[in-house]
Amino acid sequence: MTTTSTSGPGWPTASDAPVRRSVLPGGVRVLTEAMPGQRAVTVGFWIAVGSRDEAPGEYGSTHFLEHLLFKGTPTRSALDIAAAFDAVGGESNAATAKESTCYYAHVLDEHLPMAIETMADMVTSASLDPDELEQERTVILEELAMAGDDPGDVAHERFAAAVLGEHPLGRPIGGTPEIIRGVGRDSVAAHYRRYYRPEELVVTAAGSLDHDAVCALVLAALRRSGWRLDPDAMPVARRAGAPAVITSATDLQVVQRPVEQANIIMGTTGPSATDERRHALNVLNAALGGGMSSRLFQEIREKRGLAYSTYSFAAGYADAGYVGMYAGCSPSRTREVLGLLESELARLADHGLGTEELDRAKGQLRGGLVLGLEDTASRMSRLGRAELVHGRFIDLDESLARVQAVTAAQVTELARTLASGPRSTVVVGPFEDAAALG
Repeated sequence: MTTTSTSGPGWPTASDAPVRRSVLPGGVRVLTEAMPGQRAVTVGFWIAVGSRDEAPGEYGSTHFLEHLLFKGTPTRSALDIAAAFDAVGGESNAATAKESTCYYAHVLDEHLPMAIETMADMVTSASLDPDELEQERTVILEELAMAGDDPGDVAHERFAAAVLGEHPLGRPIGGTPEIIRGVGRDSVAAHYRRYYRPEELVVTAAGSLDHDAVCALVLAALRRSGWRLDPDAMPVARRAGAPAVITSATDLQVVQRPVEQANIIMGTTGPSATDERRHALNVLNAALGGGMSSRLFQEIREKRGLAYSTYSFAAGYADAGYVGMYAGCSPSRTREVLGLLESELARLADHGLGTEELDRAKGQLRGGLVLGLEDTASRMSRLGRAELVHGRFIDLDESLARVQAVTAAQVTELARTLASGPRSTVVVGPFEDAAALG
């Protein structure tokens, strides 16, 4: 077993951080963070494949696999998997994203061996039974129908497609009903064989644990699975981060739904996940629409009473990103709210942040960073992002320092870039077309 220390080459971190990284035979990476005083542990099995990686004919396969891995292996039924965690008061789940898939479990420390053994079996030896696949196809169609009934979900999904155009990141993670009805077992199985391999696997864990013991448990479980663990194999390279050329698909898209409220999102392309401007973006987002004192909340809700919910958001990926502003309002006030979203971003670009507003945004982010790392699940996820996205561990002190180092000038410069970028707008509501907007 090859071990890279916390300050080892290629994966640096603060010397006093309780984080360790090892590369096991087969190129499997294991990262842990010990949290003294905890009795729980969260462990995640990550594969750096998401909806953007699907080939034509396989769209939706990544999300399909997320469901199917819980449906059983040659040695465990779906009930066996569920009962194993229920019997110890733990929980297991999974999440499919645009660039990764994570299967995770939260258990007491004494049950960590069971969690690792069970999830290793799921990841390495999924049966992909044809009958189970057909049953789960129906479940996924119901999941998509549920999302389709939520106008907010529809707005966010359509916005990603509008702002990212033909880029694979613009595709919906779960696929569409038409695609899911047509995806065959062979396509799902091919996707599984291509990506679920030792060199693709990253295991992260945080809580009451011992790093060497976790590595031993993972290695033993993978060996029992029958995976070939070549001692000379290396992990796959991280996803390339060269900026993509994005051509937005639409300026304004109106999606008709018989709802009582218009759901509006306006935005543009933004920094990628590794762009150094992401720190300024976090501050900008906090000031623009990140809380009750933010500009959008104060202007649209508090001063004018036009919306119950309004906020800004950002998403960053390896080679692209986007920034958006959301509001839900009466259909008759749609054009007014659209104008306010646009004017608030323009005002930030023209006049920047004052000292008090800048300090408040930084304080919100710094407090959120600390409070967000109080549980084992968030720390497990942070390790996954460190390995898959950044290639290094960024500890809390460094994260806080990066927020504090952001200047008003950096925020203003980024705001000007965003305000002058191509604008994409999605409105979901009871409108036949753009001419009918209130």
